[in-house]
Amino acid sequence: MSPRQAAAYLRRMIRTVRIASVLLVLLLGGVWAVAWFGRAPGESVADAFLRRIAALTGSDMPAPSTGGIQLAQGVALGGPFTLVDQTGRAVTERDFSGRPMLVYFGFTYCPDVCPTELGTIAAALDAMGPLGERVTPVFITIDPERDTPAAMADYVSRFHPRMVGLTGSAEQIAQAARAYRVYYAKVRPRDSTDYLMDHSSFIYFVGPDGRVRSLFRPETTPEAIAAAITSQLRAL
Repeated sequence: MSPRQAAAYLRRMIRTVRIASVLLVLLLGGVWAVAWFGRAPGESVADAFLRRIAALTGSDMPAPSTGGIQLAQGVALGGPFTLVDQTGRAVTERDFSGRPMLVYFGFTYCPDVCPTELGTIAAALDAMGPLGERVTPVFITIDPERDTPAAMADYVSRFHPRMVGLTGSAEQIAQAARAYRVYYAKVRPRDSTDYLMDHSSFIYFVGPDGRVRSLFRPETTPEAIAAAITSQLRAL
């Protein structure tokens, strides 16, 4: 190829790249506009944009998670577990099959964060009205040493009449925590003979298929959680 031909070829490539860049910008701008005007109630523009891109590419993106954390594609949370409910009955994930859940990991001796987040779950379900009756609130202890079925029964009854409390052996709790990637550790405050549990504090929305659809950070408002779950339940 002569220098003149090479220069002509380079000019054509630059022109092609420029045209492709302009078309890509126009396409993304169009998708953003569609996302803006076609987003679901309570859904952010960013979540709607990702959903539209997923539809164009054929990818399987998680449902919108307004007020929560969007799970990255390929990230899976949740899974099989064998635990004991507050009545002393052995249960597995199959007992909840087909039922959406709001799941929180904590412990009954928690001084502040756990009761706050469980109260948020209860308030979110109440804010959803009749639709909230489709969602089962679940509290899983990370302190099975003290949280017996009787202790769990007393504790969950303070927050919501349908809340399920789950405990089990240390090994069973560890398995469930690993499935949800929950961090927890026993800590003993200075000058205290008792211990507390340090733990992550996310609320998990689990779809009827047992897959975690979205996470909610600590201190997310009940209204934001209710809006997110309502949007996702209507899409199921």
